Amino acid sequence: MNQKTVNFNLGDLAPIALTFVVVGIVLVYGIDVVSDVRDDFTDTASQEYQAGNETVTALAKIPDKLPLIATVAVAAIIIGLIFRFFMNRR
Repeated sequence: MNQKTVNFNLGDLAPIALTFVVVGIVLVYGIDVVSDVRDDFTDTASQEYQAGNETVTALAKIPDKLPLIATVAVAAIIIGLIFRFFMNRR
């Protein structure tokens, strides 16, 4: 049976951090665009306005989860480094 090994390095943190920055920027501009489109509808009781409002509300919840996702990613790398350190001690 052939086993694959995955190596974790501290250098893996930079691309992850850059990804979170890009995701944050895209979300900010995406929410801004959807909010502008929603504001173009003058009738606040229309289905279009309500759909736009629900979309803005849903998109605004995503950035709240980014710290949790970042913590899990960093924890996975740290656990991988610790695991590799203890396995190479033998």
